[in-house]
Amino acid sequence: MSTTSFAVLAKARAKYGRFLSEHDYDGILACQSVAEVMVYLKTYTHFAPILSGVDEREVHRGRLETLLRQYQFNEFDSMCRYDSSVSEGFSRFVIERTEVEQLVHFMVLLNSQSTDTFIFRFPAFFAKHTEIDFERLATVNDYSTFLDVIAHTSYHEELKKYRPDNKGRLPVAHIENNLYGLIFDHMIAFINKKTKGTERQELTDIFRKLYDLSMISRIIRLKRYYHMPPEQIRATVTPERSGLSKKMITRMCEAETAEDVYRIVNDSKYARLVSNAGTEYQGDIGPRVQYQIAKQKLHFSNNPSVVMISFMFLSETELMNVICMIEGIRYQVDPKTIRSMLIR
Repeated sequence: MSTTSFAVLAKARAKYGRFLSEHDYDGILACQSVAEVMVYLKTYTHFAPILSGVDEREVHRGRLETLLRQYQFNEFDSMCRYDSSVSEGFSRFVIERTEVEQLVHFMVLLNSQSTDTFIFRFPAFFAKHTEIDFERLATVNDYSTFLDVIAHTSYHEELKKYRPDNKGRLPVAHIENNLYGLIFDHMIAFINKKTKGTERQELTDIFRKLYDLSMISRIIRLKRYYHMPPEQIRATVTPERSGLSKKMITRMCEAETAEDVYRIVNDSKYARLVSNAGTEYQGDIGPRVQYQIAKQKLHFSNNPSVVMISFMFLSETELMNVICMIEGIRYQVDPKTIRSMLIR
């Protein structure tokens, strides 16, 4: 193993060792306000550098969340610099995911005719990492102009296929699936071009599993919360990208309830992973399984690129947990209830 490769392994595992401990989770859940959470994070955790110059008496929940997201983005960006052979692809993956997240959020607001609120949720630190003019996008209030703004991007070819229906609404679930599918395709193409052997095998396996579990989570959510009919759910999935058979995907789409989907998944190759994730939050299967896979790979893989992407996924999980706790404390949810929602 090269010196650079060893540095990636050592740095990722050392950074993971500074993640929040159970003691830290207890300390945060004992806080009574967002300001107290801010003080705890600034005083006792690895988030301190991004928060050191911020006055907890003035920061609000949205600002705190943005700072934490910026810290996470910077941490992974610095990690990528340790291995130039994969850094370009992984950096692009992180940027594309954030771009798609923001584009989907904008289209949700477009459906509700409230795009004027978009700029207040946009992470300003991200502007220098993207070619999309999100500030201009915040002034848009129709789909045709939206397409003009993103005409120079790789998303335009896909997004120009859609038009609002007679009620002015876009099929956001369908669009979201296809945009994330594009990112998946880009990542698989990069893996095939830049890696080989066990490194390629491990990375491909991780991304295919995560794609499948994300699809399963989506199907469950669409059935449980939106009661979407099978034909509409089928339009939001892409069997060609999946490691599951078309027959099984059809069964999930046509299942009567979310619980039926869960039982079908327990007949698949993902049964053990899904079972370990628990049944209480079936709609969160994707991130819960992602945490399991990433934790195992970070500790046991000898491929620097695998450890690097695992670190990123674990960092995302930690941030999700922190935001969950901040929201719970803000709305005075019982600490035991908040804890039950955390991914650990």
